Amino acid sequence: MLFQSIAYGPIHSRRLGVSLGMEIMPLEHKLCTFNCVYCECGWNQPVHKPVLPTREQVSAALETKLQALQQEGIVLDVITFSGNGEPTLRPDFIGIIRDTCTLRDRYCPAAKVSVLSNSTQLGRPDVVEALWLCDNRILKLDAATDEMMRRIDMPVSEELTVNRIMGWLQQFKGDFTLQTCFLRGEHNGLTIDNTTPEQLEAWYDAVHILHPKQIMMYVIDRQTPEEHLEKISPDEMERIAAPLIQKGYDVIISA
Repeated sequence: MLFQSIAYGPIHSRRLGVSLGMEIMPLEHKLCTFNCVYCECGWNQPVHKPVLPTREQVSAALETKLQALQQEGIVLDVITFSGNGEPTLRPDFIGIIRDTCTLRDRYCPAAKVSVLSNSTQLGRPDVVEALWLCDNRILKLDAATDEMMRRIDMPVSEELTVNRIMGWLQQFKGDFTLQTCFLRGEHNGLTIDNTTPEQLEAWYDAVHILHPKQIMMYVIDRQTPEEHLEKISPDEMERIAAPLIQKGYDVIISA
């Protein structure tokens, strides 16, 4: 499933409420630093020269949409950047976020600006600065061991490690939302399961180190490129979340 408009919706997000989606990656294909087995946008495809909407096109599309929603009396909870890949890959990401904040303040000042990111570009100072301008920094960590992270997320870079991601996440001193998809299954003959006792212990340890202000735990919700995956039950998700809730963490479960 690809998003084929720069500004789409609003839709009712399981986690964020009434959300206007923003697509700043290519409209025809996915472009990402991960190739997650559960990604609703499918697998990465080789593209010689990806075509991105310009910063000006993004701003114009957002303003047109916000004007229309204002006339219709629709109140947004959030403007959300996610879509067909990793939005922070853009070299002009900080400029787009600045434009978005300006338009948000003009048309819907109560709405939050949110970014869903896979955390792989947090080594770039401009990306970190842009994320500090946002209201919600929703940052991914699907597994806390290198082996399982690679099986689930299949990063393009062979140099990416959980320790590196953890170091980048610590820049936010807990002022972010940690996002994790729980799943099990198989891909290319390898077992995928971040719900085993060993995997959960590592993940709990990571949570305690990062101490995020919020944790979003979710499960597979749509068709996935890898067919041999299992959706985790609501009861099991509650059991996984229980130790964190007992310690006072703000946990949202989308199951």
